[in-house]
Amino acid sequence: MSDTSPEQLDQILAAAAAAAGPLGAALPAERAGWIRAAADALDAAADELVPIAMRETGLPEARLRGEVARSSGQLRMFADALVDGALLDVVIDTADADAKPVPRPDLRRTLVPLGPVLVFAASNFPFAFSVCGGDTASALAAGCPVVVKAHPGHPEVSVRTAEVMTEALGKAGAPDGTLGLVTGFEIGVQALQDARVKAGGFTGSVPAGLALHKVAANRPEPIPFYGELGSLNPVFVTPAAVAARGAGIATGYVGSFTLGVGQFCTKPGLLFLPTGHGLQEQLVDAVTGVAEARMLNDRIAQGFSTGLERLAQVGGVRVWASGDGATLLQTTVPELLARRDEILEECFGPVSIVVEYANEDELLSGVEAFGGNLTATLHGEPEDAELAARLLPMLTDRAGRVIWNGWPTGVAVTWAMEHGGPFPATVGSVHTSVGVTAARRFQRGVSYQDTPD
Repeated sequence: MSDTSPEQLDQILAAAAAAAGPLGAALPAERAGWIRAAADALDAAADELVPIAMRETGLPEARLRGEVARSSGQLRMFADALVDGALLDVVIDTADADAKPVPRPDLRRTLVPLGPVLVFAASNFPFAFSVCGGDTASALAAGCPVVVKAHPGHPEVSVRTAEVMTEALGKAGAPDGTLGLVTGFEIGVQALQDARVKAGGFTGSVPAGLALHKVAANRPEPIPFYGELGSLNPVFVTPAAVAARGAGIATGYVGSFTLGVGQFCTKPGLLFLPTGHGLQEQLVDAVTGVAEARMLNDRIAQGFSTGLERLAQVGGVRVWASGDGATLLQTTVPELLARRDEILEECFGPVSIVVEYANEDELLSGVEAFGGNLTATLHGEPEDAELAARLLPMLTDRAGRVIWNGWPTGVAVTWAMEHGGPFPATVGSVHTSVGVTAARRFQRGVSYQDTPD
C-alpha cells in the first residue's frame, strides 16, 4: 500500500476541517446515532475484517473478535454518554445580585470540541487501539473529526476498517470528512504540523511518542498531544500472600506477562517477591511450558530479541528460564537500585524479571525506584493492612491504576477506568485513554456569561 501523498493529505485535512463545525454543532443524540451506526457496521463486517487482521498480525481469531466487540461496545458506550448529557459536563451558576464582595453574573459552563484530531494507531491492537479504537471513539463523541494515521503493521485491515466506518457514518448523516485515514511516517508528522489539526493521540514507544510530542509542542500554535508511551507495571507480593497462595501467584504472573506474546502495554514487567519465597521451580516450570508464538511483525520481534539480549547481560541479572515462548530473569533489590536505568528499560515482549527483597525496607526501596506506570499491583492478605497503608499511597503516586490481588493485563472499558499515569506511561497524566472521560482530552471548557437562551 502506497503512502498518502501531500495532495491527498491536504484534501483529507480540508474535509476534516469542513466537518468540524457541523459535527460539533450537532445535537448529542444525533451524534450518538452516527456513532451507533458505525458500531453496528463494525460488528456486521467482523467476518471480513478478522481474517485480514489474522493474516497481517498473526493474532488468533478469538482475540481479534474480542477486539472488534470491545471496539463496537465502547462506541456504543460513548453514544449512551452523549444521550444522557454527561459529556457536556454542564455547570450552572445563576446570577446573584446580593453576592459578596461583588454581584455575580449568570454563568453557564459547558465543554465544546477542539476540532480535528489526529490519531496514531497502535501496533498491538489492530482494532481496539487503531482505526476504530478508543482514541477515535472518544474524539468522535467529543464532536471532533478524526484523521487516523494507520500503523504499518496492519495496513490492509486499517484501510478496510476505515471504509466500513466511513460508509456507515455517511449513511447515518454524519458530515463528509468525519473520519479519514492516512498512511506513511512522514505524512503523519506533516499532519501533526498542520494548523487544521487541533489535538493528537498516540500509543507506542517512548522515543516515537516523545518525538511527536515535541512536534506538537513546537508548532506556531502548540496543541495538546496525548501519548501513551512505556510502562513496566510492577507487581509487589507480601510474604503473607506468598504463604497463602504462592502457587496461584506464580501461575497468574506467568499467564499475565506472556498473554498476547507479552505485547500488551499492561504486561507485568517485574515481580517483587520476598527472599526465600520458594516459587522458583513453579515459575520456571510455568515459563518453560509457554509455547512459542509469532510476534506482531518482524520489527517488533527484532526489537524484542535485541532488548532481551541487552537485559540478560546487565550485571546482577540472571536467567532463570529461557523457553521457546518466554524468558524469566531474576535480580535483587540492591542490584536493581545499583543498575536502575539498565534494568528498568522496557523490553516489549514475553520477558519479565523476578526481583527479590530481603525485608520491608528493601520492598519500599523497590517501589521508590519506579517512575510513572500505567499500573501497579499489590498482592497481600488481611494481615497486611499496616504495610498496605504504607504501600498504596506510594503506588498511587506512580500509577494510573492500582490493583489489589489481581493482574494488570485486561483493561475494562468502563466509566471508572483510568488508563494513563505519570510520565513515561503518558505525556498527559491528567487524562485517561480508556473510558468515557477519555473524551475530555478533545474538549475545552467555555463559560457563557449573561447570554440569552
